[in-house]
Amino acid sequence: MLRIHFSDGDLARTRVAAAPDPVWEIAASMHRLQSRKGRWAYAEWYRTARQQLREKGLERVLRSVLLPLYPRAAYFPDFLTPADAVGDLDAGMESIVATPAERILAEMAVLDRTVGAPAWAGQLTGLEARKEFVGMLRAYYDAVVAPYEEQAQARIEAERVARCRGLLDGGVEGMLSGLGPMLRWRPPVLEVSYPKQTGERDLHLDGRGLTLVPSYFNWGEPVAFADPQLPPVLWYSLLHEPSSPDAPYGAEAADRSLINLLGRARAVSLRAASTGATTAEMARAAGVSASSASRHATALRDAGLITTVRHGPAVLHTLTPAGASLLKAGTGGSG
Repeated sequence: MLRIHFSDGDLARTRVAAAPDPVWEIAASMHRLQSRKGRWAYAEWYRTARQQLREKGLERVLRSVLLPLYPRAAYFPDFLTPADAVGDLDAGMESIVATPAERILAEMAVLDRTVGAPAWAGQLTGLEARKEFVGMLRAYYDAVVAPYEEQAQARIEAERVARCRGLLDGGVEGMLSGLGPMLRWRPPVLEVSYPKQTGERDLHLDGRGLTLVPSYFNWGEPVAFADPQLPPVLWYSLLHEPSSPDAPYGAEAADRSLINLLGRARAVSLRAASTGATTAEMARAAGVSASSASRHATALRDAGLITTVRHGPAVLHTLTPAGASLLKAGTGGSG
């Protein structure tokens, strides 16, 4: 567990990022490629990503250069997700290039002790090697992350709406209380579920505040920097895993009483809207066609349970207060 300790000053300086963090999404998407955990939630992306990596000739780069530096493990180097560039791809790439050689060596040593660093990792202390590495990251981003930029932005905007509702109802503490099952607000501490292999950790904000970054590709436990001296940032998932990792979204996400009331597909669609969902995402979650999902969304909207706004070519469905109350009651107050 990670315990993040707040003062009154920290509460005043806590914010939710306005946009996806593209450099972090690079890391999180690589973690998705290394695990079957949550694969159902990213099935379409996974197929497309594999195809794009193959077509762009990036499979060898991914396997031999990128994945060894981004292991889905208890640690990967902090400098690969710069704290001073949250939400800005160009700034993130520039920050990686500008990383001092001493810091790279120190963090690679931690990686080596934790899960093993590639033999060539020390070469990244050279400026030209870092520029070449950043070129690989950009190519990877363009191939498999950039096509989902609008989708990720829509989900994050929906998340910000939900957090704003908590802020209006209960201030920053109300916002922190609604972050999801893996983050528990127990004043003045935010308890964060963390991989068991990392052990117990305490992070004292000491007046710096906290930047909360919803992540499209992060799955499961939230992630913070290993180095407590870095600016406090917490990346957390926009999706929460059902109790059975291989179950479809609705099998575990919607309580039986809610299914009995609305029907399975509409109950699952309502749950999907709790973090913001397009019609296509509702269709995938419920295992129905896009036309069926559209009809279910219309029924939920007509009942006053969801609201729908257009984002470019897609529409985004989010819960109304009535929908949120029904979902909370139907799932025993969880979520």
